[in-house]
This record gives sequence, C-alpha cells and structure tokens, in this order.
Amino acid sequence: MTGSRVSEKTSGIRDVAALAGVSPTTVSHVLNQTPHTRVSEETAARVRAAAEELGYRPNRLARGLRTQASDMIGLLTEEIATTPHAGRIILGAQEEASRRNLTLAIINSELHPDPEMDESQIQAFLDRQADGIIYATVYHDVIEAPENLLMRPAALIGARDTAGSIPAVLPDERGGAASVVDMLVARGHRRIGFAASADDVPATRGRLQGYLDGMARAGLSTDGLIVEGGSDARGGYRATLALLEHEPTAVFCYNDRMAMGAYRAAADRGLQIPSDLSVVGFDDQAPLPESLFPALTTVALPHYEMGAWAVAALADLIQGTRDGQPRAADPEVLECPLVERDSVAPPRRRVAA
Repeated sequence: MTGSRVSEKTSGIRDVAALAGVSPTTVSHVLNQTPHTRVSEETAARVRAAAEELGYRPNRLARGLRTQASDMIGLLTEEIATTPHAGRIILGAQEEASRRNLTLAIINSELHPDPEMDESQIQAFLDRQADGIIYATVYHDVIEAPENLLMRPAALIGARDTAGSIPAVLPDERGGAASVVDMLVARGHRRIGFAASADDVPATRGRLQGYLDGMARAGLSTDGLIVEGGSDARGGYRATLALLEHEPTAVFCYNDRMAMGAYRAAADRGLQIPSDLSVVGFDDQAPLPESLFPALTTVALPHYEMGAWAVAALADLIQGTRDGQPRAADPEVLECPLVERDSVAPPRRRVAA
C-alpha cells in the first residue's frame, strides 16, 4: 500500500476493508481488539496499515482498549416495538437477556427508516458502551448493514446482510404456508384459494411461494385461485368475494386480519365456516384468532423464539464462542408452526383438480 489514498471524503470501515482486502467484520475485530478472534498477525498488521493510510479512526470508544464489559446490549427495531403481534420478539429478547444477566436497551425506529437515522441510533448504543447490537427488520429480507453496526458484535432479526458477516434469524414463512396447503389437501380440499397481500414485503413473497409449492406438490391448479388485496380485513373481504366466483372449498389468507374479512365475505354469501368454506390465516395475531367464531386455524410466527435466538447468538459472539458456527450466508430459519382450531373441515364434496 503505497502513496496516499486519503481523499476529502471521510473514510469508513468498508474503505479500510477494501484496501486491506478483508471483510468489514475483520477490520472491526482488529481495531477494537475483540477477544477470542482468529485473525493472523499479518492480516491485523495489514488492517492497521490501511486504517492509518486512510486516516480512519472508529470512534472515541474504539480508540482505547475496552477493559470492562457493560453487560448491556441494544435492540434497534424497525417499528416492531409498536406492532402488536411482533411484541413477542421483544419479550423473547428480554427474557433471554435476563437469563444471561444482560440488560437490554431498545430503540424503535421509523416506519421506513432512513439509513442515516439508523446509524445515529446505533451510535447512541455505541456511546453507551453497548457490548453488542441486535438489528430487527420486517420490511427487508436482505440489508446492507449500517456501517457502525459492524463496530460491535451484532445479530439480525428478520433479514440477512449483504456481506454475509452477521448472524441472522428468519421465520420460515414459505414452509409455514406450504404446510397449510398440505393440511388442506389431507382434509380433502382441491380448490384452495389464496387471498394474497399486495404489500411489497418479504412475507408477501414467502407466503405466496409456499402456497405455490404446496399446490404444485399436490398437482393442483391455481387458475383463478390467487387474488391480491390489502393486508387488512377490508382487503380480505374483497379478495374472498373475488375468489368465491371460482368456487373454492377453502381460502388461505395472507394474514389473520384478511381472514377476518374472509369470514364476513362468507357470511354475506350465505356460507357457513367451516362446513361450506374452510378458512386459514397466518400470524396467530392474538387475540384475533380466538376472537373469531369459529376460532381461526392459522400459522404462528416464531417471534418469541427469534428474539431469544438473537440475544443468545449475540451473547455467544460477544464471549467469542461462535467460532465455526453458521454465518449470515446460512441464517437460522425457524419453523412457523400450524395452529389448528375450528375453521377447517373436509369439503362437502370432493372437487376434482
């Protein structure tokens, strides 16, 4: 590395990584002197030389040796804290943190967060000497991690990072949706409609693909059996009315709120659930499924387990015990279990595919 590469633009951790030919995570480990990391002295020297050449300094905390852990970890959420059915992510994280004698601090970001705001909020955790940070998102399945997130051990909930360097946990929404179709087929259904969401979020794609997987596995046609709508009760009502024109014996809804609209559509058409029409939701968004009559069969999202997994993974990473474990390129994918209640029955008569 010869000659000056310092420009008027402030250099960041990714610039150092590119110049040294290593990952941003390796740069973070070297400059923050993270214990129990396997970085050769040659690589560490290359990183330090690149940082010096670029004039890069992480921040006032990273310049000095950290001699004492704070036993505090941060959770930055993407509106999850104000989403009722996702509050269990926080509960799972809190209880796992308590089991590990850690304090969990939470910051809730905006609906569609600005990257600069996220970096500012992460910096708030860094300034309070958080030992690690969890970043939770519901709007993206792949993210480019904010640069300063790489300055501490980190874990992701609901997404993986583009660099594949951060442990991540995701729900198996595709598998959960496929299990609904498998169950309905086992009950004798062949005309299975899907009230899909028009929202451009990972859950939309995963659940639709799971439905298609299940239908293909059973050799069933989907012609006329997929209708998009808003992801609320009104959207479910309209989508179900459109689906009923194609005589399904079961309607699988993108979420429980759409299923509530499906109940109303069935009633308006003089259909009884489940004797005339079976209905299934997704999310297990309490108290909605048990408030419907009959109680709604649905798929549960493993929110609690995701929160607990992220804290456990982060704590292990902080302690340096995750060597050799899968990285974000191979995220942990948790099952979305089927919760069977009273809204599914065999069709009155079997309909050929």
